[in-house]
Amino acid sequence: MSFIKNLEPEFAALPDELRATVIASLTKWDERVTELKLNITQTPAFSAAIVKVWCSSLFVAESCIRKPELLIDLVNSGDLSAIYNENSYTEKLACKPVETQAELMTKLRDFRRREMVRIAWQDLAGWAELSETLTNLSWLADACIQYALDFLYQEACELRGTPLLSDGSAQQIVVLGMGKLGAYELNYSSDIDLIFAYAEDGVLQDRKETTYGEFFTRLCRNLVKVLDEITVDGFVFRTDIRLRPYGDSGPIIMTFDGMENYYQTQAREWERYAMIKVRQVAGDFKTGAQLMVMFRPFVYRRYLDYGAFEELRSLKAQITQELRRKDRMENIKLGPGGIREIEFIGQAFQLIRGGNDKALQTRPILDVLQLLGERELLAPKDADQLNQSYRFLRRVENHIQQYQDQQTHDLPTDSAMQRILAYSLDYADWTGFKQDLDKVRAQVHEVFDQVFSLSKQDGSTGSSRTGIIWACVADESELMGHLKECGIQDTGSILAAIKDFKNSIAVRRLTAKGAGVLDRLMPQLIEAMQQVDNPDETLMRILGLFEAVAGRNVYLSLLSENPGALAQLIKLSSASPWICDYLSQCPVLFDELLDTRSLYEPLKKADLDQQLKVLLAQIEVQDLEQLMVVLRQFKQLNVLRVAAADIMGAIPLMVVSDYLTYIAESIVGHVVERAWLMLTDKHGLPPVPSQFPTGLRHTHHPWRYTDNAAIGFAVIGFGKLGGIELGYGSDLDLVFLYDCLDGNAMTDGGKPISCAQFYGRLGLKVRHILDTKMLSGVLYEVDMRLRPNGDSGLLVSHINAYEEYLKNQAWTWELQALVRGRFIAGDAQLKEQYEAIRSRILSLPRDTESLKKEVREMREKMREALSTKDKDKFDLKQSKGGIADIEFIVQFGVLDQAALNVALTTYTDNVRLLEGLQQQGFMSKADAETLKNAYCTYRDFGHKQVLQGDKAVIDEAEVAEMSAEVERIWHEYME
Repeated sequence: MSFIKNLEPEFAALPDELRATVIASLTKWDERVTELKLNITQTPAFSAAIVKVWCSSLFVAESCIRKPELLIDLVNSGDLSAIYNENSYTEKLACKPVETQAELMTKLRDFRRREMVRIAWQDLAGWAELSETLTNLSWLADACIQYALDFLYQEACELRGTPLLSDGSAQQIVVLGMGKLGAYELNYSSDIDLIFAYAEDGVLQDRKETTYGEFFTRLCRNLVKVLDEITVDGFVFRTDIRLRPYGDSGPIIMTFDGMENYYQTQAREWERYAMIKVRQVAGDFKTGAQLMVMFRPFVYRRYLDYGAFEELRSLKAQITQELRRKDRMENIKLGPGGIREIEFIGQAFQLIRGGNDKALQTRPILDVLQLLGERELLAPKDADQLNQSYRFLRRVENHIQQYQDQQTHDLPTDSAMQRILAYSLDYADWTGFKQDLDKVRAQVHEVFDQVFSLSKQDGSTGSSRTGIIWACVADESELMGHLKECGIQDTGSILAAIKDFKNSIAVRRLTAKGAGVLDRLMPQLIEAMQQVDNPDETLMRILGLFEAVAGRNVYLSLLSENPGALAQLIKLSSASPWICDYLSQCPVLFDELLDTRSLYEPLKKADLDQQLKVLLAQIEVQDLEQLMVVLRQFKQLNVLRVAAADIMGAIPLMVVSDYLTYIAESIVGHVVERAWLMLTDKHGLPPVPSQFPTGLRHTHHPWRYTDNAAIGFAVIGFGKLGGIELGYGSDLDLVFLYDCLDGNAMTDGGKPISCAQFYGRLGLKVRHILDTKMLSGVLYEVDMRLRPNGDSGLLVSHINAYEEYLKNQAWTWELQALVRGRFIAGDAQLKEQYEAIRSRILSLPRDTESLKKEVREMREKMREALSTKDKDKFDLKQSKGGIADIEFIVQFGVLDQAALNVALTTYTDNVRLLEGLQQQGFMSKADAETLKNAYCTYRDFGHKQVLQGDKAVIDEAEVAEMSAEVERIWHEYME
């Protein structure tokens, strides 16, 4: 009794109503220890913990009384307080050889009981953090599954023969752990969800010609029996294999091919959620890696999958309905504000964004919540609250289950059991614990409600009148009356358009799920038309957009789930039809409507470069298709930001062109770098230039140049790109230059080619990446007719030959183009060489009158061929007094005056060139200001015309005075 007497301070700390029972139980254990003459190494930590653990877990108490040596062994071996690693359980099982299946079952059950007592003890005593408890439970399950599988497989092979892979090696199955086991989050008395698969089919060479499928089916049945069957020694783990393809009606095990076919063609939506946490837990990990790769595209879609919200919301509603039916709302896993709601929040964002953000393809929910907070997909305070709530709820769950090792998540209703649970969690009474628990669950459910818009669902279909309008369930006069109330002017035409949309092929082809999304969305849309000044035009534009994207109802789900995104779409569509056209071509950009901070804030050049660098770093060097897809999405996204800011007046005209030019420059620069890496990967490097800076080496392949340093290749931009004046639909006028000492010198790779060939292929690769037409569109239309000899000339010109051509063969119009020629990307050394050549060529002395005549005649030819013939219309570029006249005046001025002032060759944009010509004395300040104002006004008109879906042609009267002034200046300087 000395041991019991030493525990009197701990007994005194027990709640009065629990003390007698605990003393009696511990006394019984002490008597058994004395009876068996067992010795225990007592420590202060052990003595301080035993009373609390004994009170909190009937399972621990009964296990130790039944086998007193169990606790003695844990204490004396040091395991009771030890911190295990992931191999500890495997190593301990390896020391327990077995001869028969019956012995295997006994040894595993004894081992499981010993380790479960240890895990419960550490948790209840406060010796282990939650993460350690969950990880240990998962490691224990992994080790038991693998140990049992190894024995049963060996036994089966000795009896029937060994199944082989096509390479002749032995074939073992792959065991997948689902749910909490897969995420290393197993709770104390959890069952384990397993799926079995094997790589290749075949036939054994036994007398019955057993197929591999039959062999592995028997193996899996035996494995489930060994783990799951309840004997006098208990069980190892309750094992559930119903999550396999086809559920209970499906085969116990399938081949990899069969499994891939199932998940690609027949799997249900909820099976995607189940696969988020899938992990191989046992079997052949080499072949298993192939299977795991196959699951990723099934779970994580390449697009943003907002349909996941509705699916998870529906699944949660079914769970809640079932709990309510069974009067089990106090279930801390499945009830309101429970563990499942936290998991659903994390899984929703994983399913929606995991395809694009690979960091979200992680299993543990706490890691997911942290990422959601860091990315501000959840408010950081909400992410932190969910993190703390999850830890609290999982600890409660474990303590409920540790009491009797039962798989329950219901709060106890018996007052004694309530008192024990509260005590185990360090609460003075049940009331205090329950208040904290209710607060935690309320906070969780509030975030769940916000994320899944539960409170909005009843009203999400808009008012009754808009529901009636969309359903078309009243006579036409009543429907038109409701439309009038929503601000619609031409009610007859709009009603007809709504009916046409409902009956369109795209809408008729919608699945039941897609139709449901549209039924929720359309009343919201119609109701919101009261918020805009042009409801008829806005609704027509959006109906066209919805028809274009209806086949991918994920985008409609995004708008249905996010009223803010719908509001942004309506605002932008009201201001510009271009937005709807652009989104119909690039629907992946719908996601941008969610965040108004980024939507109306285009990125500067340095930020664009950094963002693109991060995106491209994830792409393999030779993965050309993925490279082109990512580049197109990058451009589309950033052009949308510029357009949105432009439409809403957040940025001025000059900045619009700057931003659009930054996007093109960033893309071209990275395209050159990636094309270089592709070619050097295949052909090796051209001879290393002597000026190569050795510090700039490729991270993974030190022999490759990167960041376009000393690559001997340059891209020169002309026209609007060179002049930093790109518009929304502008193509790129480019010229490619290269420099090498010997064009016949060979590259140093496995497939060497001459330097001339190398740079020619580099130019082809750059152009191919830029202007290849894909489903996601063309990156940029590329015009290379400004290269020496135009379309008949070499695609890539040597820098020396380029200067020779400009000096001796170029036409005057080519020299005019050179005024706006600007280095865009490539070798910094070539940049210096090109700029020196440009300066020299533009500064050559010319006969003023001859030059003026040639420039004027070229302009007249252009005007005759390209200007609008419509009376009272003004072509912003080609009409008299338009943009082209201003550009030709500037180009003439630079070609005429640069010999007198080389500073005129510094800039390439018309505004600064006009300032230079005025400072040179070529034109008066008044004329220069007139031309600058006219030029900027015309370009502003041009941007607005594009955003309104119109050509760059306006009413002549709108600019009559301005164009007359430009004409006057043209006559003064050019005639």
